Amino acid sequence: MSRDTEKGMYCCVPPMPGRRMLVFPGGSQAGVMGLDEILAAVYAEGRRVSVDTAEEIVERLAVKNYIVPSSRKEYRDLLLQEYRKYVESRAQSK
Repeated sequence: MSRDTEKGMYCCVPPMPGRRMLVFPGGSQAGVMGLDEILAAVYAEGRRVSVDTAEEIVERLAVKNYIVPSSRKEYRDLLLQEYRKYVESRAQSK
């Protein structure tokens, strides 16, 4: 893939609205649908950054995305970081 390729576009897969790539420790990646909307909804509900909130995000994400049961902890840990970044970005934009 060339460096000029639009982010999210690969040789045979065009970018899709609502699709986001998660990069796990170790470099493995997974494309997920609807994460941005879930983060916005959880934030609007006033949920704090916590393991419980990360579990809720995983549950909601699993509705439209297959999450391998043995990888749920890795998703939870990564989504906790993603939600923390989301909350911080909202605080900075106020």
